[in-house]
Amino acid sequence: MPSTYPIRTSVETLSTRQKALDVNLDTRRYGTFAEIGAGQEVVRWFFRVGAAAGTIAKSISAYDMKVSDAIYGRASRYVCRERLQAMLDYEHALNLDRLRETRGDTTAFFAFADTVSARNFHGTNQCHGWMGIKFQAHPRDEDSQIIIHVRMLDNEASLQQEALGIVGVNLVYGAAALNHEPELLVDSLLDGLTTSRIEIDMIEFSGIAFRHVDNRLMSLKLVELGLSGAAMFAANGEVLQPSEFFYRKAILVERGSFRPVCNVNLDMLRCAHEKFSEMPSVQGKEITQVMEITMNNLKSSGEIDLRDFLARADVIAACGMPVLISDYFQYYRLAAYLCGYTKEPIAITMGAASMKDLFDEKYYTKLQGGVLESFGRLFKNDLKIFCYPMENRETGELLTSENFKTKPELQQLYDYIRHRGDIINLDNFDPSCLKVFSRDVLELIKKGDSEWETKVPLPVAEVIKSKAYFGLPT
Repeated sequence: MPSTYPIRTSVETLSTRQKALDVNLDTRRYGTFAEIGAGQEVVRWFFRVGAAAGTIAKSISAYDMKVSDAIYGRASRYVCRERLQAMLDYEHALNLDRLRETRGDTTAFFAFADTVSARNFHGTNQCHGWMGIKFQAHPRDEDSQIIIHVRMLDNEASLQQEALGIVGVNLVYGAAALNHEPELLVDSLLDGLTTSRIEIDMIEFSGIAFRHVDNRLMSLKLVELGLSGAAMFAANGEVLQPSEFFYRKAILVERGSFRPVCNVNLDMLRCAHEKFSEMPSVQGKEITQVMEITMNNLKSSGEIDLRDFLARADVIAACGMPVLISDYFQYYRLAAYLCGYTKEPIAITMGAASMKDLFDEKYYTKLQGGVLESFGRLFKNDLKIFCYPMENRETGELLTSENFKTKPELQQLYDYIRHRGDIINLDNFDPSCLKVFSRDVLELIKKGDSEWETKVPLPVAEVIKSKAYFGLPT
């Protein structure tokens, strides 16, 4: 009888050695390890713990670019998803072609691959890597796949290699033993490590074993568990890797609750995009627009409501916008995150009411320099803030960046930042949108008052009605 994995509780954490040994002792598992960059750090664990002969069909390290191209085909970059997928497809198909007829009834084949850029001799490169496994959950099963992107944060190449090996073992073990519990699998990826050494900013499940997995929820899980400070997915639900999505693009971000997306949200982006694209440093460059939801917002009422999260994701998708989930409540942290992915200009658009939070000193008590340090960090790379006006319901007066008032001791700081051109007033707004507030729209939806449909984009209204989102009476 083939060996099986022992039943383990969700709170039990196995050592890296035990995970590797468990895989080696499972007579069903048999596959290839292909690793480019940072050494053969993953497969080394399986060799060291013993009993590897029954698990490892082949181990290959295609360091030379010409050799790598000859095996897997040419790629635009060597550390990219395209190259990883080519490695997984090639090695897994090779095992199936060679061995399926002779041992396919009792063997679940797999191919593990990674392509990595660890710290170079001069310490000048971006330390990151793509890692994945393509596998059969059971003998003769259709293929399943997990792909992750990691950022290596250790300052020494040897430590980065060590961390990479541990993550790889966690991924192989997770695919073999936890494929029926993807949330536990995600939770286990940094067993034996901390986020000070490795971040996982992208994960994607696909194939027969994960046919019921919503990758948007898995992206949310990465941030919720602290495996990454942020995660992204496209309007079609496809998981995005930030460094590739933002590469060489100017970025425009709108933060909000998006419960739901209203006409004013799209007008805010339109106005900011018009102003942003006119700036000399942006003219002629590609601008990517993103809607961001913070973990603070998702947890505002306690635990994250997954249906509520999916409702927000779906209405944003209806507008054709990508979603960024972040744990960067302070704007200067969001700015630092984005600056790590592009050298092009970055802008954030917000309503005048949000400016009050921007100047609230209680959010900066953990910084030695307080609010001054926060603004130094926020604007150090020439970031721009576009301020959308807010109408006073009682007086009809417009609150704009030009008449905005904060505490007397901070007013001079605000005036200085505005006169520098870092805070820009949006005067190209649609007046009809000023009377739209998402909290009012949400109440109308809950009451079943059809007036809410006039205050949101048509595709958003269709999604809300078809899925009875946000408490819409059925």
